[in-house]
Amino acid sequence: MSLRFGLFVIGDEILSGKRSDRHLAQVIELLRTRGLGLSWAQYLPDERDSLIEAFRRSLAGPDVVFSCGGIGSTPDDHTRQAAAAALGRKLVLHPEAAALIAARCAQLGQPDMTTPENRQRLTMGEFPQGARIIPNPFNGIAGFAVERHHFVPGFPAMAWPMLEAVLDSEYAGHFNAEPVAERSLLVFGTPESAVVPIMVGIERDFPGVRTFSLPSLGDGGDGRLARRHIELGVKGSPGRIDAAFEALRRAVEQSGAEFSIE
Repeated sequence: MSLRFGLFVIGDEILSGKRSDRHLAQVIELLRTRGLGLSWAQYLPDERDSLIEAFRRSLAGPDVVFSCGGIGSTPDDHTRQAAAAALGRKLVLHPEAAALIAARCAQLGQPDMTTPENRQRLTMGEFPQGARIIPNPFNGIAGFAVERHHFVPGFPAMAWPMLEAVLDSEYAGHFNAEPVAERSLLVFGTPESAVVPIMVGIERDFPGVRTFSLPSLGDGGDGRLARRHIELGVKGSPGRIDAAFEALRRAVEQSGAEFSIE
């Protein structure tokens, strides 16, 4: 079974529109360059019960999950607590995370870890019991991982190098394990319902090959792309994709529809 990846992006600021999400596109790119793909993504609010429910569901499955956001120490950060609750584990101060936080405080000229401010900072090192840390090269404040779930901050400058390091250290054996290729053509003046039988036939005749249909109204394009069209294609293993695409092309040609191979 191929390895599946999922993504949680956590934060009321994303759902309210105060900030735009940048994680989805970046995670897709980090995976793509390693021959991997994102199977699903979900945006979640800063609500502990919602997070617990989502984590319980994902932890029950086999997917590798990246979670961005909500691991700070303010009252609206619930990710660490929700992960612990979903796992049924205690939230405990990770000794290595605590040492990294103390080192950061010393760098800031505040080495006394008994002050109220530094005690609050130490809560960012409280993870579900048994968690392993994810180093943060930006400021040393670690993220954490449990099973195949990896929790990092919401700040892109921190999150992206951390996720890249996780991929390279823990999942390199899966890179480019199942190469996927795709080919497509543009179909003009044809309703999407008319290409459904073609898609069904291709998937029937070429097991393991998937078809896709991306209709466009033509707005925002130029030349042929300015016309209403459907990008109709196939994707699958490189060894099977050419034959499947040729069958697709012939079927479209036989339908009498106008088409163009880009």
